[in-house]
Amino acid sequence: ERLNIFKELALKEKLAALKEDLAAFNCEFDVWYSERTLHPDKVKAAVEALQRNGKIYEEGGALWLKSTDYGDDKDRVVIRDNGVPTYLAADIAYHKDKFERGFGKLINIWGADHHGYICRVKAAMSALGYNADDLDVLLLQMVRLLRGGELVKLSKRTGQTVTLAELIEEVGTDAARYFFIMRSMDSQLDFDLDLAKSRSNENPVYYIQYAHARICSIFRQAEETGLKVTDGVALSLLKDETEIDIINKLQEYEEEIERAAAEYAPQRIARYAYELAGKFHSFYNQCRILGVDDKLAEARLALVTVTAHTIRHALGILGVSAPEKM
Repeated sequence: ERLNIFKELALKEKLAALKEDLAAFNCEFDVWYSERTLHPDKVKAAVEALQRNGKIYEEGGALWLKSTDYGDDKDRVVIRDNGVPTYLAADIAYHKDKFERGFGKLINIWGADHHGYICRVKAAMSALGYNADDLDVLLLQMVRLLRGGELVKLSKRTGQTVTLAELIEEVGTDAARYFFIMRSMDSQLDFDLDLAKSRSNENPVYYIQYAHARICSIFRQAEETGLKVTDGVALSLLKDETEIDIINKLQEYEEEIERAAAEYAPQRIARYAYELAGKFHSFYNQCRILGVDDKLAEARLALVTVTAHTIRHALGILGVSAPEKM
């Protein structure tokens, strides 16, 4: 009785801590789904549905899924010979329930060590009559933490860990989010803690944010001089190579968003924001905005206005702030 009480207390405490950490990371879930709600009714219903479809057979006292019918290398146990469901049984029930809740596209993010698990879950969905292609599984590679150029040795077994809360406290939410997003999920990430904390152009998130802050400084100076963009701005005056580079880069943004969405590749937006910031920094070092001909100044102000908007929009997609002062 005491054990059950403490289990419930621990569950509430740990779940609240997880939600707090994720909120600090600008990551929110609409639904927190408890695996306990699957047992026993939804697991039983899923197994019975597979039995009705002729996709379950009994052998050795256990119930087996005919996953080899769908390309798996062997059939899989869903109910052990002692009557206890396997993890697969619960996963089948969960995905069945999610389809029944009306979701047309299911996207899972799993660790790379679960690669062999994809086929059996997709097989179960096909066996239930769903389109297995409506379930996409993205595999996330491991992250290595570096400090002082040295690998931070982590081990769950020995208790040597770094929590998300500790990472945010050390490098900040913006750097943590950007560094996780800037690499493809299927490539290993070396998270350099020192670089993430540095206030230099070598730090990509600082480099991008500084571009936005620089433009905001330009806006403040322009306001002091009374310079503003009018409807008849002469954009044809933008002829410098660095100006053309920015314009060409801005034209790519819509396609980048479309491809990032289609490919589940937010790193494309991270890379784009970095490259656009680089184009702006080059322009800033090459071209004056204030103190030149009024028409040219107005055209350049229009250009940096669009640039700032695009950087801010891209960082917003990534969940990273766009500071006006740094």
